[in-house]
Amino acid sequence: MPALNDITIRTTLQSGDIGYVTYMHGIFHQRECGYGLSFESYVAEGLHEFHKNYNPGKERMWICEDAGKNNKIIGSLLLMDRGNDTAQLRYFILEPEYRGIGLGKKLMDLFVEYLKEKNYKRCYLWTTNELEAAASLYTKYGFTLTEEKETTDFGKRVIEQRYDAEV
Repeated sequence: MPALNDITIRTTLQSGDIGYVTYMHGIFHQRECGYGLSFESYVAEGLHEFHKNYNPGKERMWICEDAGKNNKIIGSLLLMDRGNDTAQLRYFILEPEYRGIGLGKKLMDLFVEYLKEKNYKRCYLWTTNELEAAASLYTKYGFTLTEEKETTDFGKRVIEQRYDAEV
């Protein structure tokens, strides 16, 4: 099992980060949930939006790398400014072998700390009903389920869920 102290987390974007995080989401969500190419395209569009409008004074992306594997990217989390003191949590992913070691909690702690530092009042995220472990982590950080809608946008029928939190 990987050790948490072998993992570095950086917030400076580098060439390849956007493409690799898109790839991770495409591969892992296809394997774990059966989502199609349309999901990967959705992620690519969102990451493009983030990069195109990036405001380093209000937004951040955390990239997790394993030093023991030549700094291979093994996870990410993104905070997007949505105006009106509201942030969106997006693209939270960890490679399966890095789950359960406290890395998800560490990323959420960094995320919440940044929300407070930048004086956000509200935060929301979208996920699907199939990602129960992620939803469990979100609720531990004060997010509550506020909306559900059925969609086939990811190549199969799923229920999208919106979670909201006050900061």
